[in-house]
Amino acid sequence: MPTFTIIVEEGEDGYLISEVLGLQGCRTQAKTYDELIKRTKEVIHLHLKCKKPAEEPPKFVSLQHLEVEA
Repeated sequence: MPTFTIIVEEGEDGYLISEVLGLQGCRTQAKTYDELIKRTKEVIHLHLKCKKPAEEPPKFVSLQHLEVEA
């Protein structure tokens, strides 16, 4: 079973937003985390069904928070 890396952010309106790394344009949103995960799995399934990836998604290495002086 393939494994995908997602980024979860909170939008200005309070909705949670997920983006699937390696699947261009594959994102969704929901009010709760559980609903977001359910919808993310659905959107991945639909994406793969409609558009087969040409290659393996990039391997996730890390996520960093960088503080930059403005």
